[in-house]
Amino acid sequence: MYSLTVRDHIMIAHSFQGAIFGPAQRMHGATYIVDACFQRSELDADGLVVDIGLAGDTLKTVLADLNFRNLDEEPAFRGRNTTTEFMARVIFDRMAAAIRAGRLGSGAQGLARLKVTLHESHIAWASYEGAL
Repeated sequence: MYSLTVRDHIMIAHSFQGAIFGPAQRMHGATYIVDACFQRSELDADGLVVDIGLAGDTLKTVLADLNFRNLDEEPAFRGRNTTTEFMARVIFDRMAAAIRAGRLGSGAQGLARLKVTLHESHIAWASYEGAL
């Protein structure tokens, strides 16, 4: 399986509901480094997994809707704990929709899988991976 990964970052604020979260129940900020890893079994006719420029631009566009936001105020997340794991799935779904919409070019039609990883710190991260 071939893979290509692009990286960007977002800065968010949020709080969590539930005693399991301890002090994170209070409003706090997070800066996530976000990796989007595109996978396919065979390279396209140009020898690529996907156009790296389009992949990076699309990740930046998807993340722009989340960057510098208080996630507690976002209607789409009302009543949800916007954990690192949860946000990895949100970004995966938005990237998958961008791929289906053709925003990564025709070469992206051969992509088999996508993995989105949010690095919360240098010692902790979470991912969501699925078929496209």
